[in-house]
Amino acid sequence: MELDSIKKIYAGYSNVYDALFKRFFYPRIKHAINYMDIKQGERVLDVGVGTGLSLGEYPKSCRVVAVDLSFEMLKKAKEKVGKNRLGHIKVLNMDAMNIAFRDDSFDKVFISHVVTVVPDPYKLMSEVRRVCKRGGQVVIVNHFKSSNKMVELVEKLINPVCKKIGWRSDLCLNEFIRRSGLNVRQKYMLKKLDFWHILFATNEK
Repeated sequence: MELDSIKKIYAGYSNVYDALFKRFFYPRIKHAINYMDIKQGERVLDVGVGTGLSLGEYPKSCRVVAVDLSFEMLKKAKEKVGKNRLGHIKVLNMDAMNIAFRDDSFDKVFISHVVTVVPDPYKLMSEVRRVCKRGGQVVIVNHFKSSNKMVELVEKLINPVCKKIGWRSDLCLNEFIRRSGLNVRQKYMLKKLDFWHILFATNEK
């Protein structure tokens, strides 16, 4: 999917995103950030922050840069920053496949529901690995193709529809891990039957 199409789709979502998706996405976002063990003074990059569901979970002792492609979604994120006085967080408009920071700029990177949205998930991961320090932590929350054959068949059938509403449903977890170049230390779901995986990885350059 082209970037302009993604911008248009998520601009449409901006006013209803929290109402539609918070109950599905927020529990995993909260869990993942709370288990990142973010230490005082660390720099964290939040890739694809959207309307800012993640922002209230970061400790105020760290420094966070949160980026997203959609201006409309970022307006909602900035409102949360102001309303909740989150002075340790900076929100920027940025293409996740072309991250405008120097190499080794961040101690940790959090990526929530993004790798199946961008046109090229491996270019995204190349940029993430570039800006994350060697030995730094990369945490991903995302849907991946199910290993259950019946569910996989359904995902394949609905993938064209999913693309029209902003994401793909056919990305294979094992292939993604292999091609991303990350050393994944943990991968699990919060529930036995779930649509979203949580990955904790180390950036080994």
